[in-house]
Amino acid sequence: MSSRLNLRDLSLALALFAVCAFFAFKVPDFNFLSARNLSLLMIDFSITATLAIGMLLVILPGHIDLSAGSGVGLIGGSAAVLVTNHQWPAPFALLLALVGALALWSAMGTLIVRQRIPAFIITLGGLLVFKGLFWLVIDNHTIPVAPGGQRNLYSLLTTYYLPPIVGYALAGLVVVALVVARLKSRAARKSYGFETDDGELTFLKLFLAAQVLFLFVLVTNQFRGVPLPALILGAVALAVWVLTQHTPFGRYLYAIGGNEEAALISGIPVERVTIGAFTLMGGIVALTGFMQTAYGGSSTTTVGDLMELDAVAACVIGGASLKGGRGNVLGVLAGALIMACLLNGMSLLAVEPEKKFIARGAVLILAVWMDVRLSRRAA
Repeated sequence: MSSRLNLRDLSLALALFAVCAFFAFKVPDFNFLSARNLSLLMIDFSITATLAIGMLLVILPGHIDLSAGSGVGLIGGSAAVLVTNHQWPAPFALLLALVGALALWSAMGTLIVRQRIPAFIITLGGLLVFKGLFWLVIDNHTIPVAPGGQRNLYSLLTTYYLPPIVGYALAGLVVVALVVARLKSRAARKSYGFETDDGELTFLKLFLAAQVLFLFVLVTNQFRGVPLPALILGAVALAVWVLTQHTPFGRYLYAIGGNEEAALISGIPVERVTIGAFTLMGGIVALTGFMQTAYGGSSTTTVGDLMELDAVAACVIGGASLKGGRGNVLGVLAGALIMACLLNGMSLLAVEPEKKFIARGAVLILAVWMDVRLSRRAA
């Protein structure tokens, strides 16, 4: 198992390095590595990774959500219409849209588990229904969210940056929290007689994590500061990591994906857990929709197009199995970073849209091929 994980981790690191190195030298004047582009890249990455983490929740029990991209457009567009056309206060509009997303995805999860209909079919139908509803809601018009008033509050989701000193303070607090959590984890494992990393390895991991965090803050502060979407991603990633790694609900997700029949016999509430996973996915789709719409400055008919495929690709690249039962938040973040770097670099090079589609499809196919190869090797 460890060799398999090492091989996947190594391949992820090499792939990320290769993508970044290629665009760093290919993009004129090293603009790929400029503080401005890296800050904007972080926003793109945060939006993609947030949706991918939600996708992980439904992939773990062996399902998939093809409606996520259309849902991003529908939920973000619904909030934009309430704020712009009906002059609702932005917080109330976002809250209502969030509640609507939770209800829609809970209903899809209920159909999947109660009626025994494959998630592929239900969410494919959802993709079409949500896309049609989205176009009806915005009346095939562009709904702006960037100007002043309540719309400006909506746009703050992707235009607000932390002051430099706050960014450094927050990074310091995160490092302290990581140290405390790691020490408590080592103490707990020792108390149960489990193997633990030696002190030097633990220090090295924490030191590298601290370096990455402060480097991230340093780079983003060269532009405007740490963008708000990065904080939203951090909160979502932390919540899902705790949920999947330290709660019975998370263990149930892995058990269902590993063997649903065995999980059912073991007394795991399969239906309730699966519906819960889809409901949480709905909430994360709503967050992604708000950020994506705010980032574009308006809700248009193309918002959310193919985002579900980027999310699936990020999960598979990061080690999640489409059969369920395998995957983690850190791997999904790495996969999303590779996808974000790829798309950002191609945009800087002004690559034609058709070639972008080919590249995204090729990455997805390659990721699935790698997953199948590693699964066979492990067996």
